[in-house]
Amino acid sequence: MELSILGPNANESEFISLEKCSDDSFHVGRNGVRCILTTRDRKVEFVFLESGVLAYIKSSLGYPAYYAVQPTRIQKPVDAVLMDLDGTTVRSEDFWVWIIERSVASATDNAKFRLEESDIPYVSGHSVSEHLEYCIRKYCPGKTLELVREYYFEHSRRELNEIMQGRGRIDAFSPTTGLKDFLLGIKGKGIKIGLVTSGLYEKAWPAIISVFRHLNIDDPQIFYDAIITAGFPLRKGDVGTLGELSPKPHPWLYSECSRVGMGIAVEKRFHVVGIEDSGAGICSLKLAGFAPIGIAGGNIVESGTKGLCEHYCENFERIYDIISSH
Repeated sequence: MELSILGPNANESEFISLEKCSDDSFHVGRNGVRCILTTRDRKVEFVFLESGVLAYIKSSLGYPAYYAVQPTRIQKPVDAVLMDLDGTTVRSEDFWVWIIERSVASATDNAKFRLEESDIPYVSGHSVSEHLEYCIRKYCPGKTLELVREYYFEHSRRELNEIMQGRGRIDAFSPTTGLKDFLLGIKGKGIKIGLVTSGLYEKAWPAIISVFRHLNIDDPQIFYDAIITAGFPLRKGDVGTLGELSPKPHPWLYSECSRVGMGIAVEKRFHVVGIEDSGAGICSLKLAGFAPIGIAGGNIVESGTKGLCEHYCENFERIYDIISSH
């Protein structure tokens, strides 16, 4: 079995072997299935066939999907860099986990409610609905997703408004160490930069604005070549956009940022790299056909997706060297 299609450093010991896919569609030893591996967090399953590899993305909302896995590599010169927001560009995961915690506290009518350390991998890196669905199953099974989503947006709107007014949690959003030098260095080389987040616009935009104020850089809408969010929430009385069923680890946000936002043809994808700190993001980049570069600080190691990375770096300085070297 050739694991290199998953990544140059992929090692079978980092994955969990399965006898069958969780939806029962594929079984090892039947119909050309050679092996089935899943990531340590069991979010994505890789089905190795005689004809290629498929990735099965599970969904707590009931809408899973299969994708063909294509080889990825970095081909110089690098024409574009795709960057994740939360955890990569801005340190904000603690804030959003806190919002989820407050939402569950409201749903359980328990102001002292606290998430457990073991919950963290399941309340970060994916869609809001998937995070809340996990909490509902564990902490308040009698509540509906719709109700807990209402609490979530109530808490997030209030806190984000406080932050935009210069009040609220001053530690909510801070730029990742080395971000400014990296962004300006990449921009100075004429390389396009796209910003991608699974977060809704109303979540993402205050974070982006806050970081650029910290960095003292001009308007992010002008600085970035493309910014893609998960859009607007679907709520009664409002018009929403597709976003809860298509975010990371699905490939569409990164695909849209590159192809539509920056006009890069699929045939040029080897000249595009992506930077992520989460396992879901690494899988998203991989399935979109872009070489993933992991940055420390997120859940890549814990999720078992380090082997999918083209490179795994401790800081932006090292990533800059990789991108700019010939």
